[in-house]
Amino acid sequence: MEELIRTNDIVMISFVEALLKDAGIEHLVVDQNMSVMEGSLGVLPRRILVLADEIQDARKLLTDAGIGGELPEES
Repeated sequence: MEELIRTNDIVMISFVEALLKDAGIEHLVVDQNMSVMEGSLGVLPRRILVLADEIQDARKLLTDAGIGGELPEES
């Protein structure tokens, strides 16, 4: 799996999850439980991972939805 987006904005996480689900793109949100370790401050970002063969489709989906600026640079 590859990282699609990293943010501590829970609204953004929910929006991206909804987009991916509607598009049928498998994804996984990781680092959700890190808030327990940090004291629930919301400082540590959560990451959304997608399958490597769906990363380009997911990036295009987010770009088309107007949030392409949140994506990390492609390596």
